Amino acid sequence: MNSTTTPRIAVIGGGPGGLTCARILQQHGMAVTVHERDTSRSARDQGGTLDMHPDSGQAALREAGLLEDFLALARPEGRQMRLVGRDGRVLLDVIPPAAEAGTPAEDGNPEIDRGQLRDLLLDSLEPDTVRWNHKLAHAEPLTGGTHRLHFADGTATEADLVVGADGAWSHVRRLLSGAAPVYTGVTFVETGLDDADTRHPALASLTGDGTMMALDDNRGFVAQRNSHQHIRVYIGMRTGQDWYREADLDLADEGAVRGALLQEFTGWSPDLLGFITDTDTGYVNRPLYALPVPHTWQHTPGLTLLGDAAHLMSPFSGMGANLAMLDGADLARALIDNAAVDDAVRAYEDLLLPRSREAAEGAAEGIDSAFAPDSAAQVLAHMSRSH
Repeated sequence: MNSTTTPRIAVIGGGPGGLTCARILQQHGMAVTVHERDTSRSARDQGGTLDMHPDSGQAALREAGLLEDFLALARPEGRQMRLVGRDGRVLLDVIPPAAEAGTPAEDGNPEIDRGQLRDLLLDSLEPDTVRWNHKLAHAEPLTGGTHRLHFADGTATEADLVVGADGAWSHVRRLLSGAAPVYTGVTFVETGLDDADTRHPALASLTGDGTMMALDDNRGFVAQRNSHQHIRVYIGMRTGQDWYREADLDLADEGAVRGALLQEFTGWSPDLLGFITDTDTGYVNRPLYALPVPHTWQHTPGLTLLGDAAHLMSPFSGMGANLAMLDGADLARALIDNAAVDDAVRAYEDLLLPRSREAAEGAAEGIDSAFAPDSAAQVLAHMSRSH
């Protein structure tokens, strides 16, 4: 950015997109602060595994100078995709070429744990870039696009650009758009298997090295390999958002949750029901939300969005984190290349809005196919075409 004054850039949210943006800005000598509501990097579990696409997530990591470090951590074998019928039979097993022929990992979509990716990005930043325990309470508009940011801990700061990278329930989005996430009709109940190859060899074998899906009649299992022999399991149902309340179910009662889930999957293979009964981590209820499609907003000086704050969508696009990181890289590049902050944000939003609409439309179609009466046939046909 060719300017006599250095803009004050505040990124709200320390996820992959916001951290990618901060890393690239710092590489080019620009000052940036990331405000994160977590109390520390280890305050909570970061979630499962991500596949990094060459034209989005990996492109952003390359721009950030971190691609080689990423490849050293990534699991190319994690690209294996397996579709299983409700009777436990393997219907389709797609083994990545890299696992067969030794092709470079970056040629495909290698997997990495979310926590590992976040640590990679955090470790690349200058000390004290991230302000932990900084939950945004409200943003006060001043003049010329400047905002005063007030945090829950009583502190405040001013910024010439506020980047809303604060996820599904973004505070920054409320300054730009009246849109709010809506329930997709599908809920995941998350559980997990520890030391899976030793303690749960049958389930580990059924999962394979990557992702296993068993989807049929508005229900399904998604099992994903993580590092350190952990398998993260998502038990999915098309159901009401308050399904457990309607069933008078206490989510803290593991036995009751287990019984309710087994009832939902009556008639499914015992091989698959082990993903319900053999859990090592209990159960976490995770309803899936998405923003309306398309989600747009009127350009407003001093504010913009990236990642889930801009285009929250179902995980059946496989694009959420990839797009967030590409958003972060594109916004950083626009700020570097344009003399005026407002020109940079306009250029960035011209890229962001069309591509996020296309991805969100695909994600909506994906979840509707995965949780339908004939989902097994639909997903099998889609995977067969794709692979």
